[in-house]
Amino acid sequence: MELTGSTFFFDWEVALMVWLQAHLGAVGTAIASFLSMFGEQLVCVAVLGFLYWCYDKEFGKFVGLNVLTANVLNPMIKNIFIRRRPYFDHPEIQCLKPVEKGADIYDISAQGYSFPSGHSSNAVTVFSSLPLYKRNKWLTVIGVVLPLLVGVSRFCLGVHYPTDVLCGWLLGLVVILVVPVLYRRIKNRWLFFALLLAVSIPGFFYCKSSDYFTSFGMLVGFMAAMVFEEKCVRFENTRSPLRCVLRIVGGVAVYFGLNVLLKLPFPKVFLDSGTMAAYCVRALRYMVVTFVTIGVYPMIFRRMDRVFKKS
Repeated sequence: MELTGSTFFFDWEVALMVWLQAHLGAVGTAIASFLSMFGEQLVCVAVLGFLYWCYDKEFGKFVGLNVLTANVLNPMIKNIFIRRRPYFDHPEIQCLKPVEKGADIYDISAQGYSFPSGHSSNAVTVFSSLPLYKRNKWLTVIGVVLPLLVGVSRFCLGVHYPTDVLCGWLLGLVVILVVPVLYRRIKNRWLFFALLLAVSIPGFFYCKSSDYFTSFGMLVGFMAAMVFEEKCVRFENTRSPLRCVLRIVGGVAVYFGLNVLLKLPFPKVFLDSGTMAAYCVRALRYMVVTFVTIGVYPMIFRRMDRVFKKS
């Protein structure tokens, strides 16, 4: 399905981006690309995995709910404003790091909409959540500096306007200030989950990009996994470096491996068709992947721990 999008911008945004790219150079581009990674899915999964599987699973739930709520709201906003990426309309701006490397950089269905920046909201909900849960000077520094660097890197790389980044930061900030308060004050867990779903479900009626359905499935799977783990698994965290590494590597492998496995029954043409049926399959796939990774996968931790004790 061909997506077109709309164009709106401030002149100062384009001027700033052109100036930055003119002075960025190869080293600056490499640094910006590296910083941008801290807002990407793999890093977010790794940080969340360390917190949840290893350090403190309640801490992991706190960050996970923030991240996944923002991930659902972000594409819901994107599909309202349907803003095209800067390099679509300004030839003087280069796309230095496309969202989908293998796709045409001018294919908006592959590269996605621009407003607000998902990397920026991800960085805030992951890293700025840390000092909110655990008061610590260094976590505060990380929670302020990393989101700033990630956001700036996005318009240096030409894939977002500065206002995309500003609103991505704002979205992340609203989520990390509101969602934990609701979680604490709404004592009925099912009522809290129902509230998140009520806010999220309207996207089914107008969202035309796959990221919404991915995020919706992950949010539902995460909430179901929280309940399942508390009732049926109740694993213990660990501070052993070796066990942490094994848990994280195993969890990332389960997450990405199961995602690939669940694609196999469906033709690629169908999965890429942009139909509601394909979107529903995508949401269901990510719901299952997240549920298994967060809820079922930790069931093996006790067996792993017994092996270590025998050793």
